Amino acid sequence: MSIILLILAAGVPYYLILEKSKKLNNEKIFLISGFLLLSAIVISSFVASEYSNQLVVISLLSAIFSIYKASKTTNFYKFGYYLLFINAPFFMLFIREQGVLYSLSLLITLSGIYSIAKHYDKYYGSANYHGISGTTLATPYVGVFLTVYLITLALYPPFPNALFLLSSMIKEETTLLWYIVVVVLFLGNFMVAMRVIPKTVFGTPNTNLHYVDFTSKEKMMHFVIIIILLVLSIIGFKGAIA
Repeated sequence: MSIILLILAAGVPYYLILEKSKKLNNEKIFLISGFLLLSAIVISSFVASEYSNQLVVISLLSAIFSIYKASKTTNFYKFGYYLLFINAPFFMLFIREQGVLYSLSLLITLSGIYSIAKHYDKYYGSANYHGISGTTLATPYVGVFLTVYLITLALYPPFPNALFLLSSMIKEETTLLWYIVVVVLFLGNFMVAMRVIPKTVFGTPNTNLHYVDFTSKEKMMHFVIIIILLVLSIIGFKGAIA
């Protein structure tokens, strides 16, 4: 069961199968990867399993490789599923409840990134933010929502990912491997997420580009996502002080 959860959460199907497929585009791989992690969350909620140090090390090596891949991509879809793989060791290492909540918060945050990728794809021709690199998003809502998601992914408090990490730090029985995983993944999440902001939110406005803001329906969806993240932040804060 532990091996099954490792396969579902740590991007093994992607690196062995999906990455080599010519029939799947980045959006479909994003959705498949998110579904696999969601499946791991559901299974782990009903089936008890113990994770070995060897499996944690394997998932950490996959995460380090994913950090490298994420630092090279300029595509929001790829950025999203690499973030899933980067955080897999947290799912493998944290106690059951915290690992599930952390992974669920990650999926919700990345659903916002997915929506922004769809927006880019629809109005700018692709989900590749390099195409408008160095420009300021003149449309405020896109920039605001994207900033919230990236700060959440960078593990800044008081956003839920950071609070669930803090809660696990307080409650876990720490080991040297535990500290190595936390330090590597904290730095990895921070650097990968912060790398995107200067290329998408801050920069020099370009009057030659046509900016398209979210529709009312899209704005409402993102507000709902942020409200859910706020609720998860409250749960994470209560868990940290309990």
